Amino acid sequence: MNDQGPGPDEIDELARRAQDGDRDALEALLAAVRPRTLNVCRGVLPHLPDAEDACQEALINVASKIGSWGRQGRFTTWLHVVAVNSARSTYRRLKNQATPRDPMEHAGVERPDPRTTSVIAGTRLDLLEAMEAIEKDHPQFVEPLLLRDVYGLPYDEIARLVGAPLGTVKAQIHHGRKLARPLLRGGE
Repeated sequence: MNDQGPGPDEIDELARRAQDGDRDALEALLAAVRPRTLNVCRGVLPHLPDAEDACQEALINVASKIGSWGRQGRFTTWLHVVAVNSARSTYRRLKNQATPRDPMEHAGVERPDPRTTSVIAGTRLDLLEAMEAIEKDHPQFVEPLLLRDVYGLPYDEIARLVGAPLGTVKAQIHHGRKLARPLLRGGE
């Protein structure tokens, strides 16, 4: 380990050992990847407490689903997908909590309670809303689009992660961008 924590090779080794049932390696792995996981979650959820909730969910998912890492790419790339999905799941949960079930219940209330709507007050609202809208009819475009345009992963790495041919991934990203553009322009 260096001063900045374990490098990619060391993280991959911890992940392999954790997959093989080494509980100490799993604990060390979770501690090592927590800062990276929190950063990914903060990229989607700018409000720190929301990002921390998503990070915790992601780490629980890593611990319980580490067997699904295929060992073909870097563990940190697989972790990125887990973290993005946890952040999106947390966003959906918080959005549903912030949305009144009975519109009459909140009649006359001009401003939503910031304790329950912090996640939707951030700069990523338009992006997350666009992804939610696209996912309803075209779920296959969302993950590749987020991995490419938000997190900057290369096309070949995305293809490995989602288990699709490179050409398919490029087409999904292209079509996803076409669907997202009008949703991100702010026109209602």
